[in-house]
Amino acid sequence: MTHKAIADVIGRLESVPMWLIALVARFGVAGVFWRSARTKVDGFTITDNTKFLFEEEYKVPLLDPEVAALLATIGEHVFPIMLVIGLGARLGALGLLGMTAVIQLFVYPMSWPDHLLWTSALLLILSYGPGKASLDQLIRNRC
Repeated sequence: MTHKAIADVIGRLESVPMWLIALVARFGVAGVFWRSARTKVDGFTITDNTKFLFEEEYKVPLLDPEVAALLATIGEHVFPIMLVIGLGARLGALGLLGMTAVIQLFVYPMSWPDHLLWTSALLLILSYGPGKASLDQLIRNRC
């Protein structure tokens, strides 16, 4: 591959719009947490298995296991929706970043490669916003 061909490839990669990168990051990280959320409920009820996991395996310090299960379940449902539709996306990303930190520090510290991947997508959204393909941007344009 020639120097010009390499420069052309790099030029094309650098022209990928940020809104598209943000959209992919939003959907990717939202999918991880949404799938986890769906394992915690049966309809609108937190499962006994979820409560058991928070009592016996997850053991988040300073929080009652039932409260931790409730907060995690709500967060894993609400924050991904915020990311996908791009409404309050930075707040949703911040919430998931906090959850990621708790998971890393207290629940699965050896899963740091996954957590760093989630963190990179969440930091991108926090830093640059959700991009053009979001309700946040639509609202901003109307104000």
